Amino acid sequence: MATRDVEAGLLAHLSTNAEIADSRSFASSLGVPHKELEDVIKSLSAFRIVESADITKETWVLTDEAKGYAARGSPEVQLVAAIPPEGASKAALKEKLGDVVFDIGMKAAARNKWIGFEKGNKDLVLRKVEDTKDELQEQLKGLENGEAVAAKVIDDLKRRKLVTKEKTIWYSLKKGPEFVLKRKTLATDVTREHLKSGDWKDLEFKDYNYGALGQPIATGSVNPLLEVRGNIENIFIEMGFVEMPTNMFVESSFWNFDALFQPQQHPARDSHDTFFLKAPATTTQLPNDYLEKVKQIHQSGGYGSKGYGYDWKRDEAEKNLLRTHTTAVSARMLYKLAQEKPFAPKRYYSIDRVFRNEAVDRTHLAEFHQIEGLICDYGLTLGDLKGVLEDFFSRLGMSQLRFKPAYNPYTEPSMEIFSYHDGLKKWVEIGNSGMFRPEMLLPMGLPEGVNVIAWGLSLERPTMILYGIDNIRDLFGPKVDFNLIKNSPMCRLGM
Repeated sequence: MATRDVEAGLLAHLSTNAEIADSRSFASSLGVPHKELEDVIKSLSAFRIVESADITKETWVLTDEAKGYAARGSPEVQLVAAIPPEGASKAALKEKLGDVVFDIGMKAAARNKWIGFEKGNKDLVLRKVEDTKDELQEQLKGLENGEAVAAKVIDDLKRRKLVTKEKTIWYSLKKGPEFVLKRKTLATDVTREHLKSGDWKDLEFKDYNYGALGQPIATGSVNPLLEVRGNIENIFIEMGFVEMPTNMFVESSFWNFDALFQPQQHPARDSHDTFFLKAPATTTQLPNDYLEKVKQIHQSGGYGSKGYGYDWKRDEAEKNLLRTHTTAVSARMLYKLAQEKPFAPKRYYSIDRVFRNEAVDRTHLAEFHQIEGLICDYGLTLGDLKGVLEDFFSRLGMSQLRFKPAYNPYTEPSMEIFSYHDGLKKWVEIGNSGMFRPEMLLPMGLPEGVNVIAWGLSLERPTMILYGIDNIRDLFGPKVDFNLIKNSPMCRLGM
């Protein structure tokens, strides 16, 4: 029956009767499923054409297993009926009845003392009764037909998982304040045909719902890394830092390693850790006077240092590579600053891509972003570095910091930076820091007494994503899984 026919039948019945007490019975009289009538009731109720009252009742219904027992008998009765007078083997009964009915039937029939076993042969099952009364089947049929069943019986059926409780909802109906025998179809638009014919004057239009929500507007959202990057850039600018130019992804080994007092036999300079270029493989655009000073400090030392005591090779310094850190840019900027007279203190920062020849997995990428900050001034100490770090990270929401001694070729002393993470409930590493060595600064031409404090970290590091956004749960949702974000491919370093 079509929906409009169901609606017409309902309205016609209410026009001559005060109410419909049970929508289930009325659906049966129309010969339609109750769900179909329910949809019509909800539609008419919305326009106040009918008024409905919910009637809720919880009833016990049979499970699929119980419906099978109601039709074919309980497992114990099926088992007894399958045993011939001379008895039957367990294997034969299991094959005939199936594993489930056999297993349940054996236990129940033995409990009722309906079966026994041949002496000395536990495999042969014998009948001990001629007739059996199937009380379980009667109980299930009675429940299926809506008959009242004792509470003890319900408890037994629940224990055997043969019944489940089901909530049933139906309705009582009466005329509403806007009752009509036939509902009008209200117009929603004025069409070209309406205007041509003029019948728009006689149309009844559907009211506008000014409180209805409009269609959601499809908008983009800020990438989490860009959000964090913007926050960190603002912090650097607030603290008086100037951005360094980081547009040279291709760098020479000289600026990437040698100028940083990193020896040419250092493991980081191996092709397994660094991407070296094939074309152009080398560069000759290096400041020769400064290069000679770097060579001297590596080979023989100077400024109170013994150096590394090896044969420094220019060919190695001229090799081109994809920069492994933005500290190569810091070296260029400090060398440039050293050539400016008179010396003026500076604060520099950078946030840009660097490249490592690493196996890509859930916590490592071959390309990531490095954040770097440095201050160059007279008389700077490790205490100044710790103070600047506490100021910087507190602006990101990280107030609990710890420092651990570390080693870097171009900083001494060096410190790893840790912060306590409330979401992960542990201390996590968030960066590295130190004071640039005299062997790096003095060959550049910086004045005696000028020190440089510096620190760096990865933008993708999970701690930066989790700490760097004002409210991480606004971005990822109220039930954010910090460990899931920590282990995502977007996060380069594990914690």
